[in-house]
Parts: sequence; structure tokens; C-alpha cells
Amino acid sequence: MAPQERTPCVDDSRQNENIDKLPSIDLGFVNKAYESSNTDNEKSTDKRKRAADFDDLLPYVGEFGLYQKILFLLMIPFAFFVAFVYFSQIFMTIVPEQHWCWVPELANLTVEERRALAIPPKSSGPYSHDRCNMYSTNWSMALAQGRTAPDDEWPIVPCVTWEYNRTDVPYETIASQLDWVCDKDNRPATAQAIFFCGAIVGGLIFGWIADKYGRIPALVGTNMMGFLAGVGTAFCNSFWSFALCRFLVGLAFDNCFTMMYILVLEYVGPKWRTFVANMSIAIFFTLGASILPWIALWAGDWRRYALGISIPFVFAAATPWLVPESARWLMSQGKVDKALIIMKKFERINKTQIPEKVLNEFTESSQKAMKESEAQKSYSVLDIFKTPRLRKNAILLIIIWMGISLVFDGHVRNVGSLGLDIFMTFTIATATEFPADTFLTLVLDRWGRRWLACGSMVISGFFSLLATTVPVGGPSASLAILGRFAINISYNIGLQYAAELLPTVVRAQGVALIHIMGYVASILAPFVVYLATISPELPLLILGVLGIIGGFLCLLLPETMDTEMPQTLADGEEFGKDQRFWDNPCFPRKKEIAPQKSEERPEEHFVRPLPGIGSRASIRASIRLSARSKRNDNV
Repeated sequence: MAPQERTPCVDDSRQNENIDKLPSIDLGFVNKAYESSNTDNEKSTDKRKRAADFDDLLPYVGEFGLYQKILFLLMIPFAFFVAFVYFSQIFMTIVPEQHWCWVPELANLTVEERRALAIPPKSSGPYSHDRCNMYSTNWSMALAQGRTAPDDEWPIVPCVTWEYNRTDVPYETIASQLDWVCDKDNRPATAQAIFFCGAIVGGLIFGWIADKYGRIPALVGTNMMGFLAGVGTAFCNSFWSFALCRFLVGLAFDNCFTMMYILVLEYVGPKWRTFVANMSIAIFFTLGASILPWIALWAGDWRRYALGISIPFVFAAATPWLVPESARWLMSQGKVDKALIIMKKFERINKTQIPEKVLNEFTESSQKAMKESEAQKSYSVLDIFKTPRLRKNAILLIIIWMGISLVFDGHVRNVGSLGLDIFMTFTIATATEFPADTFLTLVLDRWGRRWLACGSMVISGFFSLLATTVPVGGPSASLAILGRFAINISYNIGLQYAAELLPTVVRAQGVALIHIMGYVASILAPFVVYLATISPELPLLILGVLGIIGGFLCLLLPETMDTEMPQTLADGEEFGKDQRFWDNPCFPRKKEIAPQKSEERPEEHFVRPLPGIGSRASIRASIRLSARSKRNDNV
């Protein structure tokens, strides 16, 4: 779904790639003892801190003034867009549970009469009739004979076309229109997998555009792609045209929101980033996803639904006139003057002013930083696999994140197999994102990452397995939703854990690799859900086992709470060596104090705590963008 020091969370070795240093943002959670110590030292030298970083300008223009509030509200449409992109196919390809062969010659009979005469009955299974086969005979003669029941000697043949009981899905979907049932019922899963392939390619393309031409062109481009491909989806008449459009829609995921997310966080002061990072996801994204099924019901047709959720993307074309370009990206291109023009706009709208001396200090520091970054050594993602402990941690992070991604997406798409109304079940399950985000805000910096990640994944797996032991319907759906709530927590911990554990010099590339492998795992999720056609319990069994295994694997990683993030490869190799398997932040070990001479006062060491979930949200998004820039440079 980051330390409080000024150390970048991404590799800043190439200034033209990663000067936007968003991961280095101080997000407001500061150890007060550390702060006091620093303050005392600074008072003895300089009463005002020199403006050496972009964040140092924000107190002068207002950390959450009128302009920042406007930008925060402008996140709403983009949060809705990414929810529409991610979840929309579910309601385009669902098929009514009750369907059977359509016999045109029996059109004048009632549904019950047609089914009794033409469809073979079934004595076992959840359905009383065969959904894929029919009797074959001369129906005109059968009607002339007044038959109301089949002849046991009639041959049974596969269906050619189907008719549907639209009680549970009261509108036509592309799956029911093109009869993606029986031997074609894997096509929705295949189309969803193709969507995630598009997401991988889109991350590369729009990451490169963001690095080369700026964040605003990339933000507009990705949303225009969502608009064009989404509208094109409404005119699809075959599986392959639909799959192509899903691939193109996948190009827009998740850049259509992430880049706006990063831009806004960049201009919000440190103490407000927790609020902005959390609320934009917990409220805006959750709300957009929760209303999606009701838009589908209101539209009453999959084509109108596709148009209704795609046309609003066109409003993203107005972004250049409403949202400022990334000041950090401008500085990475040597355009410090343009960055300062943007800050002047903040001054004007927020009715504040930056002292001229502060602006001069900032300009000098920016130019100095660009010169220094050009001389730094560059590292490859392969460097994290060269030493044993770092290699072990990297492999564990990849496996765990793949498990989290697969289980999360599996729960998202398995709502149709829970035996209840899919529209209400989806809404309730999606709404669990809000309490999960809130809960994690309260406990992440108290309980730590390691045991919390383990516990949430194991609990998710436990509830998923438990859901297979109770009757399908309310009991199984309730347990599955609890599993979804728990995996939401795991998902929100996942990428922060990786960002805190990997060394700074390879963090961007490492997190990018982990992010891509998560997409690879998500490609498999639709096929896991597809196993419900064999047995409704299979998806939850697989998700449960994966959750429990992934949870216990988390215990093999070191804890990162209340620690300084590793900077070099050597730091990464040594990180966590002093920790024990059963160490738990809730029950800390007593620290041994080295004996000191009587005339000496014990030296106090203060460690800045890592941020809570708000910081997680900002680090997750910012690392995605900067990591894509690094990834594109290596392609």
C-alpha cells in the first residue's frame, strides 16, 4: 500500500532521475528527545535552520494552506479513476449463476416449461439442471405431440447459445452477451490477467515519461489512456478486442492516481502528510470503489457502464491548469527558477511570503546538491543479491509481497463465489479498507512491522480457511470479509517494509523489482478465483494457505521499527544481526549499558522512530514513481 531523517529513500545517484527525493520527506513523526537535542545544538550556532531542502520552504508558504487544501480535494477524481480502472471489469464480466441452453423453437413456452423439456436435470451439485448441455430432437414434432417432459432416449448435446436468469445480475454483461460460460468461462480471468500485463508495461512507459517530460504530462497521459481504452471497451464485440482494451486500460493502472498522489504530498508540510496520505486512500479511494457496483446497476447495461466510468477521465486534461508541476522534478532538470515560480503561486494563494534570504539559501543548496549527485557512484539492483543476508532478505521480501498481492487480489475478485449478492458483498468488503487503514495508523509504530505483518497474514489465512468449513452464504461471506480486512493490513505494511529494509543506494530499484513481482503474482489471481467453477472452496483454500505461509515467512525478516534505515550495502548486510527471532517491540529486551567512568555522564542515544501508516502511504507512492524512473533507465 520511511525514516524521519533527511536521508533519501531512493537512490539519488543520478540527479536527472531521482532529485525529486519525495521519499526523503520528513513526515512529522519525530522523537521529541532527539528533536530537543538537535534544537539545543542548533541554538548554539544558528537560531534559524539554513534552507537546504525543499521542505524547508514549506513553513514559509504554509504547510496546509488554502492552495494545499484545493490540491487535496483535487485528488478525489484521480482516486475514483484508479478505483474504476482496478475494479471495473468485475461488473463487466460477471455471469448470472442460473443459465441454461437457449432453444429458439421453444420460445413460446414459459421458462419453466422450456427448462423441463429441453434441459437435462441434475441430482447433485448446487444446480437442479445442466448448465452446459441440452437434449437434441425435432422440437417442432415434440411440440406437435404435446410433450412436456423429455424422452430418455433423446441424445444430449452441448449448448450453442444460452439464456439467463437475471435475478442476481439484472443487466447484460459482455460475458452474458458473448456467452462466456461453460467451455469459455475462463475468458474473464484471462482478460483480467492481460490487464495486469498492461499494468507492468504502463509502469515502464509512463515512468519514463514522468522522468523525461515531467509528472504532469505523465499524469495526463495515463488518464487519457484510461479514457480512450475505457471508451473503446464499450464497443468491443469479441474476446480479443475486449482483451486488447483491457491491456490498454491496464497501462493506466496505477499511475492515473499515484502521480497526483506524489505531487500533492510534495507540497504538503511534514506534519500534514500523514493526514493527506491516509485520507486520500482511506476515504477517496474506498468511496470510489464502493460506489462502483451501484453505478453498474444504475447503468443497467455493461456498455453504458463502461462509458459512464470512462468518460470522466477526460477531465484530467485540465490538470496542467489546476495542478503545479513537481518542483523536485524541475530542480532535477536544472529549472530552479520555475520551481520558485510555483512557490510564488503558493505565496499568493496562501497569502504568505518566503524571505529573500531563504530563497537565496535554497537556490545555492539546490545547485550544490546537483553537482554533488553527479559524482556519486551508481548501483544496480543485482547488488542486493551479492551478499548472503541482504540476498535472503530481498528474496523473502519478493516472495512475501507476491503472496500479499495474490491473496489481496484474490479476495477482491472472489466476492462472486461467496453465495450472496455480489454488489452488496463487494461494497462491504471494499469498505474494510477504511478501518484497516485506521487500525494500522494506531498500532504500526507500537507493535512493529514484523509481527504485525505475520499476524495479519496468518489471521487472513485462518479466516479464509475457516470460511470453507461453514455453509456458503452469510457465514462463509462474513469470514471471507474478515480475511479481506486482515490482508488489507498486510498489503499496507508490505511496501513500507521493503523500503525500510533495503539500503538507500539500491532502494528504488529494489522496491521497483518487488512491485513488478507483485504484478506478476496478480496475473495468477484471476485463475485462482476461476477454480471456484470446480469447487467454491478451492480459491479460499489456496488464499488461506498462501496467507499463513507468507505470514510465517515474515518472521524471518528483521524488525525495522525504531531503527535507522540502512544506507550502504554494508549497512544492509549488517542490518538486524543483533536481533533475535522472538524479539517483539511490545516486550522489548533490556539494553545492556556499558560501564562508564564515574566522572563521565552516560551518553544518550536517540533513534528516530519510523513513521506510521501515513508515511507508509507516501513512501509507497513516491518510491513507485522514482523506482520506475530507475527501472526505465535500466531497460
